[in-house]
Amino acid sequence: MIGALLAVIVIGFVLYQLYYYRKKSRLKKGLTFLPIWRDILVERVQFYNKLDTAQRARFESDLLRFLNETTITGVKCKVDDVDKVLVGASAVIPLFGFDNWGYPNLDEVLLYGNRFSSDHDIGSNHNTLGMVGTGYMNGTMILSKPDLKSGFLGKKDARNVGIHEFTHLVDKFDGAVDGIPEHLLEHPYSIQWIELIRKKMIEIQEDNSDINPYALTGPEEFLAVASEYFFEDAPRMAKKHPELHQAMSNMFKHYPSEKSTSQA
Repeated sequence: MIGALLAVIVIGFVLYQLYYYRKKSRLKKGLTFLPIWRDILVERVQFYNKLDTAQRARFESDLLRFLNETTITGVKCKVDDVDKVLVGASAVIPLFGFDNWGYPNLDEVLLYGNRFSSDHDIGSNHNTLGMVGTGYMNGTMILSKPDLKSGFLGKKDARNVGIHEFTHLVDKFDGAVDGIPEHLLEHPYSIQWIELIRKKMIEIQEDNSDINPYALTGPEEFLAVASEYFFEDAPRMAKKHPELHQAMSNMFKHYPSEKSTSQA
């Protein structure tokens, strides 16, 4: 009995040490910000281009910190500088309104060469663009490389799988992916947020909304879909969904320019 207990303690200690040194090594990659990364941001990330000089410098600093803390691994594909920058930008954007942010619930991003199935099989005939891992995949995010890049093409469809999945991670900070990010919502506003979700879902059901119908899947997907819309085309959201725009501005502490980049 005592021997078994000691074995459990030893195994637990070993696992803790492995976890500790893994985290420690992640924080010591020693990457420096490359000029080509700035070129990629200017070419592909509209959010970055709308920032002033000081904000751009902070964005670059946040991106570098994320890349030093997080492993990005290609699965049946190579990871290049464009991939790194777009994954990093996807992480920086949702929490840009906050100081000293991070993703303690993420260790690695797996970049797949194509879309995949629920059992992680890769193929063009599958429909999953991205997912946040659970169970044995906890601490891992999976993204389809082609869809990650497609989200940063500047299309006016308010869709971005990178922002979508990182919003799920933000939602998960309180332990549950439920569409109610308690870390971002002060308690009195939680009920208002739930009621706003209900109202907007009804509009989608009645075909009286330009919000992606995937938001009807549940409150957690509504939050992620609305975040894509907000960060990709806030001026259009402000015009078509002013109440939702205000709620998300308050939630993410981000108040984008009213200058529209798209047509209503």
